[in-house]
Amino acid sequence: MNQSSFPVFLACLPGLEPVVLREAQVLGLPAPVAVPGGVETTGTWPDIWRANLWLRSASRVLVRLGAFRALHLAQLDKRARKFPWSDVLRADLPVRIDVTCTRSRIYHQKAAAQRIATAITETLGAPVTADADLRLMIRIDDDMVTISLDTSGDGLHKRGHKLATGKAPLRETMAATFLRQMGFDGTQPVIDPMCGSGTFVLEAADHAAGLPPGRSRAFAFQNLASFDPRAWAKVQSHSPKAPPLQFFGFDRDQGAIQNARDNAARAGLTDCTAFACQPIGALTRPDTPPGLIMVNPPYGARIGNPAKLFGLYATLGQVLRDQFTGWRLGLVTSERKLAHATGLPLQPGPPIPHGGLKVHLFQSGPL
Repeated sequence: MNQSSFPVFLACLPGLEPVVLREAQVLGLPAPVAVPGGVETTGTWPDIWRANLWLRSASRVLVRLGAFRALHLAQLDKRARKFPWSDVLRADLPVRIDVTCTRSRIYHQKAAAQRIATAITETLGAPVTADADLRLMIRIDDDMVTISLDTSGDGLHKRGHKLATGKAPLRETMAATFLRQMGFDGTQPVIDPMCGSGTFVLEAADHAAGLPPGRSRAFAFQNLASFDPRAWAKVQSHSPKAPPLQFFGFDRDQGAIQNARDNAARAGLTDCTAFACQPIGALTRPDTPPGLIMVNPPYGARIGNPAKLFGLYATLGQVLRDQFTGWRLGLVTSERKLAHATGLPLQPGPPIPHGGLKVHLFQSGPL
């Protein structure tokens, strides 16, 4: 297998870069550096596969295949025909091409995309279609043509085992990031009193069990000429742990609880998780050491009436004060007033885009 090293970009939502940087360091990726929108590093193909398989907070893994200068379309055509497409792409699989042009003499994106598509089709034989799973990203900036490839395919928040979701679900990548920001390392108990389909609970249990988050899904890199199934099998090997039963989810919606249980079963996490249908007011402290309460309540912007939600947040705060001495709260909301309605001392984190809103993780110290 070609062991060349490529520039790699671990894309993420703005505000999540420090967590993705830490994950890259733990994975041993070379000299990662946080930049706006992600983390820059380098890696061989096995490194790129490993990043897709193990990263919990990144959205995608992009690899830069090469670059050349082109001052006009004829030059773009000529140099695109000389590019070693066959090193990475397969002749029998279609590819999609996205082009952006900025500050360049080549300014017509559609014309540039057409030239590159023709070059690929005529030199490699691979078809170019608008709905292909493989996506090439061509950036023409200041007359420099940079060719990158999305090695992930579907966004990395699609783990493959959480098939059932509820209203306004939190992405798995965001849940993993918020857990990290709370200092979660796999050892602490975690409770979500409004768990929906179980995202926080399952992400915590998954981490604690030492399971690769991408184990249940396919990736775009599996359709590349550079893919080696035997080497991929080695990358996939891992040593799972058996964490205790200390990851709990509750919700007043019985359908959500059933979805959470089904998702846990698909993920292989039934033994260390428990879900029950109950309202916030019935929440009681489990027989575990103090841990984390992680909750993504309704904000009122998309679910619920904001005026009616103040009572819900106040109830949450009262129950936690009464029952959860020593535990810490991580609360996700777009509304500071709702967070303050808990009556708990909470510090907001940076704004994170989520479904057209900006949400914050509000953290408490030990209650």
